[in-house]
Amino acid sequence: MAEKRVAQIAGHLFPKGMLSGQVAIITGSGQGIGAEAAQLFAKEGAKVVVQDIDAAKANAVAKAINDAGGKATAVPGDMLNGDYINELVKKAAEFGGGKLHIIVNNAGFTWDGVIHKMTDKQWDTILALHNTAPFRLVRAAAPYFRVKDGEPRNIINISSTSGVNGNAGQINYGTAKAGVTGLSKVIAKEWGPSFGVRANTIAFGHILTRLTAAKEEGAFVTTPDGGKVALGIPKAQKESAGGTAYVDIPLRRPGTATEAASVILAVASPLFSYVNGQTIMVTGGRNM
Repeated sequence: MAEKRVAQIAGHLFPKGMLSGQVAIITGSGQGIGAEAAQLFAKEGAKVVVQDIDAAKANAVAKAINDAGGKATAVPGDMLNGDYINELVKKAAEFGGGKLHIIVNNAGFTWDGVIHKMTDKQWDTILALHNTAPFRLVRAAAPYFRVKDGEPRNIINISSTSGVNGNAGQINYGTAKAGVTGLSKVIAKEWGPSFGVRANTIAFGHILTRLTAAKEEGAFVTTPDGGKVALGIPKAQKESAGGTAYVDIPLRRPGTATEAASVILAVASPLFSYVNGQTIMVTGGRNM
């Protein structure tokens, strides 16, 4: 439904697509919200660089976009590797004919633990992925954003309500996602005045992804040293909420990946051309 609404608005106002002629890097776009965003961006005329640590998934998303008549390329790799980030920007600029317009810092995962049991490895990994990696990507892409060619440029950093309101068991993730807000605000103030770059944060609430699915489904990520981190929420924890699972959400349901991706598209589009340095809450009305 949300995708159809966006398409209707875009079709009337931007017949060539809201992002026509723009080049976008979307990290973590091999699945979930990132993959949905990649496809929406392509439908709106963007050339999309699909980034994911899972090469097979990244290639599959890029292929689906190209098969549908869009333009995409996959540049898989590990966002915790600084050399890879430089290569990502280089290949993205080549794909874009020497230009970059949009970065969506979406890649990430959770590695939960209560404060007194949180390990340094859990802490360091989550902050590196959600803070250091986006910073390195923005820094590497600076020559393509600090330009005065009259074309739109914007950076969208994905956060969470855990970074706005806090969440028990997520001291590392909550701290990292709070830092994302600062990243966006500094970019907006440094690159907005002279170069017109917009930078905003989107803080998602309960969205149906592998991070909110039952942990028993077996989703996991592999850390750089080969370790596996289980993703999701334990089934017992979900069931303990009973019929009140979504009672704190006024819409009484979680959001879908497509709905989340549609917000990313809207923020990237000309419809948000005067929105800068903001944190946009996408929660179905939940405030805590």
